[in-house]
Amino acid sequence: MFIIRWILGRIILLLNFIFSPKKLKRDNQAQAVIDAQTKSLQLYQYQACPFCVKVRRTIRRNGLNITTVDAKQESNKAELLAQGGKVQVPCLRIEENNQVTWMYESANINNYLNERFV
Repeated sequence: MFIIRWILGRIILLLNFIFSPKKLKRDNQAQAVIDAQTKSLQLYQYQACPFCVKVRRTIRRNGLNITTVDAKQESNKAELLAQGGKVQVPCLRIEENNQVTWMYESANINNYLNERFV
């Protein structure tokens, strides 16, 4: 099963590379405002997870600079479990007004990003 997952993961990454969406172009001032807003966002993800790829494609399409965190590393996995409540990816960590919210499910994350930044 591990080998099948590994092969499928590499196929997903290759197709994502080949068919990567174009990044939204903004003027420098507008991009600086967006960059300041996305500084408080982190995406906990696995590199070859198809749902994580879906969210990363939305991030790229919208020209967002969101930090990605590899949830396979033990320290990051422990943080995701302790603060987010479960080890599930993709997970968007949103910090606003000294309050942290953890958002799961790729469709919910994509809706949030599309509504907030487009």
